[in-house]
Amino acid sequence: MRQPNVRAVLGALVAGALTLGSFALAAVENDLTTVLKFGPRVTGSAANEQARSYFEEQFRTLGYTTRREAFTYPRFDDLGSDVRVGERLLAGLALQGTAGGEVSAPVVLVPGVGTPEDFRGVDVRGRVAVVQRGQIPFLQKARNALAAGAAGLIVVNNGPGELHGTLGERVELPVLAVTREDGAALREGQPVTLWVRVREGEVRGVNVVASRPGVTQPDVLFGGHLDSVTGAPGANDNLSGSVAVLELARRAANTPLAAHSFFVLFDGEEDGLRGSRVFVKENPGLVQHLKAMFNFDMVGVNAAPLAVGGDSALVDTARQGTPTLGTFPAGGDSDHASFARAGVPVLFFHRGLDEHYHQPGDTLADPALIRGTVDTALRAADAVLGAVSAGK
Repeated sequence: MRQPNVRAVLGALVAGALTLGSFALAAVENDLTTVLKFGPRVTGSAANEQARSYFEEQFRTLGYTTRREAFTYPRFDDLGSDVRVGERLLAGLALQGTAGGEVSAPVVLVPGVGTPEDFRGVDVRGRVAVVQRGQIPFLQKARNALAAGAAGLIVVNNGPGELHGTLGERVELPVLAVTREDGAALREGQPVTLWVRVREGEVRGVNVVASRPGVTQPDVLFGGHLDSVTGAPGANDNLSGSVAVLELARRAANTPLAAHSFFVLFDGEEDGLRGSRVFVKENPGLVQHLKAMFNFDMVGVNAAPLAVGGDSALVDTARQGTPTLGTFPAGGDSDHASFARAGVPVLFFHRGLDEHYHQPGDTLADPALIRGTVDTALRAADAVLGAVSAGK
């Protein structure tokens, strides 16, 4: 059977992006406004489920069928940890693997980053030790503090912003990370109350897979993660990428592109690429057949001009269609990495880390930037599927 002229159809799609009616142009804005109202989409949360249901409804309205892929994994949650200094409350983040608990004791400012030598110079027995981030892993800092007799440990960030981290193993010591500014407020011998509130247990994640009825073996998979981190509405990270995937499906509906594609919203990305790892593991035949996986993560804020990374041939293809497109080294800790490890050619669309990354201020994403990302992706998909049609 002769393949349809995918190149001609997709070329018309991209050109037509500039003349879409007002209803179509408003779709991206509506997606953003609707989903942001749900709040942070942490995997396992009600907001996460509300967002997933919204996207499923949109895919089905466009004529796609959807299915869910559920999975579980262990997760460590910070339920709101802090350190009280007099009447002042300093918010912090528990390092994954720490024990929970409340400790009221004087502060000891340990000179250095928490090596055994650093602790030998001070007496932290029964006290709250304070060390700087850097040089050695968090796990070693915590173990060294515990061996020295500390009742609690505070790790001060050595750069701007909050400090998210993991010990890697369980340590029976309350460990809290604070910002550089809050760390500077701690004084030697000052009484503090360190309160680390944590929960450990299983969390349920759910991927959404959309496709045209009857399509079971796609050539291209368009993906982005739906979840966000605690406290962050996640407009850019990564509602922008999820909306880009939906907009691609919207543009492709009733065209040959839909007959060659899957559209997937992954869950649990923020907890270690959980959803994409499960998808690759559970769909080996489908994954092995893929000619390309396009991943969209943080494409709604121009922290930097749109750029791509990944398979060198795909990067070259994308830049031929969009000469102004930037590039960055292959790699990146997002869902495309799960596919790259399985040997799939990947193309990662990204606009850099903006100042509100993983912060409560992540509330804005620019619809024009999302649509521009989609335009670029369509041109790259055109070339990929043109090669498929040609039997290359």
